Amino acid sequence: MAKGVGVGLGTTGLHRLAVGVTACAAALLSLAAGPAAATPTPPGPSAASEPVSVAALTGPHAGWHLKASGSTARFRGLAAVSRSTAWVAGTSGTVLRTRDGGRHWADVSPPGAAKLEFRDIEAFDARRAVVLTIGEGEASRVFRTDDAGATWTESFRNTDPRAFYDCLTFFDRRHGIALSDPVDGRYRVLSTGDGGRSWHVLPSDGMPPVQQGEAAFAASGQCLVSAGSHDAWIATGGAATARVLHSADRGRTWSVTDAPIPAADPARGVFALAFRDRVHGLAVGGDFRADQPSPRAAAVSDDAGTTWTAAARPPQAYRSGVTWLPHSRRIALAVGPSGSDLTVDGGHTWHPFDTGSYDTVDCPPALGCWAAGEHGRIARLEP
Repeated sequence: MAKGVGVGLGTTGLHRLAVGVTACAAALLSLAAGPAAATPTPPGPSAASEPVSVAALTGPHAGWHLKASGSTARFRGLAAVSRSTAWVAGTSGTVLRTRDGGRHWADVSPPGAAKLEFRDIEAFDARRAVVLTIGEGEASRVFRTDDAGATWTESFRNTDPRAFYDCLTFFDRRHGIALSDPVDGRYRVLSTGDGGRSWHVLPSDGMPPVQQGEAAFAASGQCLVSAGSHDAWIATGGAATARVLHSADRGRTWSVTDAPIPAADPARGVFALAFRDRVHGLAVGGDFRADQPSPRAAAVSDDAGTTWTAAARPPQAYRSGVTWLPHSRRIALAVGPSGSDLTVDGGHTWHPFDTGSYDTVDCPPALGCWAAGEHGRIARLEP
């Protein structure tokens, strides 16, 4: 399921999930570069406590497998519902959906949206999804479908020319928030309590002031993320210091802390966040310009984002998307235009395993991780 939305599993589902975690971990470990990936020695639980061996998924071909999307759009919005079902959203008003693991993609784009830029999508299941467009003024909109994209309802259109919406997230099937770049010196937050059918702007008095030039990056649908029923985080950059904001009350009040990812430039900062629970988080970013280095492009938090520690071995280049493997305490993926990276120690060290270009990544609770990016690229993690 997409970020912040859970799925119930019975006994059979839990057994299959455990097998899936084991298999996916084995595939990723076989891809990780360097001795640290092959024999991880992270702090905390021993490596033996993490399931890491299924012979069927340790072959030389394990990794991202491209799926023919039939599109040339750039997909920065991705919602992985299951191994078979996923939604993507991107340029030229394009929304696609698959029900068969990416063998076929249905174009379910909202009518009349060809001039809009979709940057985030949150899916509750194979039929219900909410999608966000970006841009100043009325270019920022939210649409919802309840019939697998056969019809869409526009549930929000921004009328403030100063606002520019970047990301959205859901805590459950009813409650969610969406983020705009600063208006009058503070980030603006929309809230919904009916699954995205209606929205209202939250008061800004609980939001700390922004720095000069600070903003969020609409790069992967992960500049605003949630975990559990009330906690949300915002990733920022572009100012003197990269920062992460945290709310424990669904966006009404926020605290803020510095992140050790370089900023001090409009192209630098934290681009994406992922929390596997309300305590343990990952941050990735850097400088999105291809000709610029991105040192210290990842960080870890073990206290709900109150403090952040720079990764001892970060990705070697800018990364725009990050996700935890569900039900794993230490394994996560990061992606960017120059490749993908794996951590098996909770984000302290990262190891490259693929050089393909992707902007965003997502793993549903039952696994079947997906990635998407430029030129219609969509891929699934496979043996």
